[in-house]
Amino acid sequence: MNVPNNNSDQTQSRKAEHIRICLEEDVQCRQITNGLERYRFTHFCLPELDRNDIDISTNFLGKRLGAPLLISSMTGGTEQAGMINQRLAQVAQEYKIAMGVGSQRVAVEKPQVAETFAVRKYAPDVLLLANLGAVQLNYKYGFEECLRVVDILEADALILHLNPLQECIQSQGDTNFRGLIDKIAILCFKLPVPVIVKEVGNGISAAMAEKLLAAGVRAIDVAGAGGTSWAKVESERADNDLQRRLGKTFADWGIPTAECITNIRAIAPHVPLIASGGLRHGLDVAMAIALGADIAGLAMPFLQAAVTSEAALVDLVEVLIAEITTVLFCTGNATLDRLKHSGSLQRIQ
Repeated sequence: MNVPNNNSDQTQSRKAEHIRICLEEDVQCRQITNGLERYRFTHFCLPELDRNDIDISTNFLGKRLGAPLLISSMTGGTEQAGMINQRLAQVAQEYKIAMGVGSQRVAVEKPQVAETFAVRKYAPDVLLLANLGAVQLNYKYGFEECLRVVDILEADALILHLNPLQECIQSQGDTNFRGLIDKIAILCFKLPVPVIVKEVGNGISAAMAEKLLAAGVRAIDVAGAGGTSWAKVESERADNDLQRRLGKTFADWGIPTAECITNIRAIAPHVPLIASGGLRHGLDVAMAIALGADIAGLAMPFLQAAVTSEAALVDLVEVLIAEITTVLFCTGNATLDRLKHSGSLQRIQ
């Protein structure tokens, strides 16, 4: 049995560094995009709709969402992270949108910080997603630890994130990914909540999605390339030249988000599918849904707003909702389901 390389204090420090680096440094992909620039909606100059009748609500994993939005997994484990998660949970509750939290490994290692993740009291009605790195199943974690993080959040599902590139670049990263698919399958069978698998910004291929679904995974978050590069993030916090060089070399590694969506949807027509990775506004969200996603996750826009103020978060969600609604109106679609099947999104290159 492997043992974790990082102790709880190092894990907590890393979480604080991640927030700072994402907010202060240039860690966005530059050479690779989310792929959505290859598409364009056909404009309907006569939509034959009353904009007030447009409905952007949807169902995901048995929960009704007011909009097809997920506040993607970001943070936890520090005082600042606790403030951010509280603000995010409150806006999620107000608009009935889904929310994930950052990796809860630190809460397992250091139970006194679990409260920074425990946001159910602020969001009693929303879809809440717990989160652990799948690789930890090879580092002493098992059913009990997974159940613990679900219980801390009172979560509706558990995200297992896959981050092999990040672990390669992270100093003393956990890089033993051998045999994980079988352990994920056991967990899917035993846990009382659905298991979602996501990448962290490098994408999930159709072939890998097939294996994950065969193992019992209930939903996929593609988390494609085109947004924040965690190779760049880890390069910024590297403590040696080798790690810095690796981060720069692999800064634009991955499968574009749009490609992940279309390829996975082609082999799994009905799997609950989350699009994330470089989505920055409601037009991106609408494009992702028209390509086949059910809901769309954003991280950086929510993080930037959350550290600014509660009002900034409300403004962001209002803008996202207005942008999604405008797409439906200007394509002549009254609902998200109609948008998906309208054929109004065309590939232009």
